[in-house]
Amino acid sequence: QVQLVESGGGLVQAGGSLRLSCTASTRTSISYAMGWFRQAPGKEREFVARINWGAGATYYADSVKGRFTISRDNAKNTVYLQMNSLKPEDTALYYCAKSAFRIGSQSVSGYDAWGQGTQVTVSS
Repeated sequence: QVQLVESGGGLVQAGGSLRLSCTASTRTSISYAMGWFRQAPGKEREFVARINWGAGATYYADSVKGRFTISRDNAKNTVYLQMNSLKPEDTALYYCAKSAFRIGSQSVSGYDAWGQGTQVTVSS
């Protein structure tokens, strides 16, 4: 079972930037889509962004489109989430996930491995 470890979270002021990283324990993950989700207190886990395997087509939630960028470095078994123009409503625990498929989805059920999460807090 692949292990995923996120890093890069922290406290930032509104309008600032953060880059999250997610490193997989095996190279298996490069053959699958990867995704980022987030969960705020009292809310359900929600889709943020995904990137397919290979050429890496991407897809974003409307709430982050134009502000966040997902990318992957297969040589390093790592997926990134560059977050710009952060807003207080982006505050959440951010999770990296490995899809069970080469083409990712926006559904939690489409992912079979999850990291522990990294906290992002945006102050106003």
